[in-house]
Amino acid sequence: MKNKIWLPLIIVAIAALSQGCVSNKKYAELQTNYNRLQDTNRNLLQSYQVTQRELEGSKARVQSLQEQIDAAKANAAVLQNALNQCLAGNNQGGANIAKLVDEINSSNKYIQHLVNVKNTSDSLNMVLTTNLTRSLSADEAQGVDVKVLKGVVYISLADNMLYKSGSYEISDKAGATLAKIAKIINDYSTYDVLIEGNTDNVPIKQTNIRNNWDLSGLRASSVVQALQNNYGVDPKRLTAGGRGEYNPIADNSTPQGKSQNRRTQIIITPKLDQFMALIGKAPAPTDATPPAK
Repeated sequence: MKNKIWLPLIIVAIAALSQGCVSNKKYAELQTNYNRLQDTNRNLLQSYQVTQRELEGSKARVQSLQEQIDAAKANAAVLQNALNQCLAGNNQGGANIAKLVDEINSSNKYIQHLVNVKNTSDSLNMVLTTNLTRSLSADEAQGVDVKVLKGVVYISLADNMLYKSGSYEISDKAGATLAKIAKIINDYSTYDVLIEGNTDNVPIKQTNIRNNWDLSGLRASSVVQALQNNYGVDPKRLTAGGRGEYNPIADNSTPQGKSQNRRTQIIITPKLDQFMALIGKAPAPTDATPPAK
């Protein structure tokens, strides 16, 4: 009789111990996964900070070019005024007049060169955006916004088009759109590509995602890996970065504003060193004094 009483108690104790072992193993797996995500996030943030500095330099190049154009035009106006005064006084002699004419011609050539460089950059960006926009279907176009700002192409993708809800995994329906974007990226092989994740200000509640910094970085990394692994984009051209909730484009106090802020941007920009080399190919200087910059 005593054995019959103790046997159920022993079975219950063994079951309880077994459940405790399973719980500890699951906890260890979650802890390992959490540590791995922390390392991944740190690497993403470091990579993003380096590329962000490069991107800021790229954004500034068009402004710098416009300033050079304005300065060159102002210099040409000064030279033209000096020539007018020289002609009016008729006392400076033919040699000075000829020198001023040479300087004006040299300045005008440089102005035209800068204008041509700017137009070339703008034309390439317009062709890129036109080709992409035409390739999208009506449904795809609703979740994709393409803009050119200061010589940089921004492709903004809504989160509900790219990812599963509350996740950084790429959804099946995003494949067709990413394939078209990847084709444009591959066609313009000299351009660099930054994938930038953005969220709204609602705190994320996931076991392995600490906050919106993690979520935005992981989403950007997912797009980078999809472009590389599924569509053959050269990974040397790609950079992933997350900006969390700190780069909003709309008010987070409304559902519509939150929806606009939950986005992933694909930023396509010419390589800065190639652009500066193009600017450096100015017309050969004449014997006259080179134009002021």
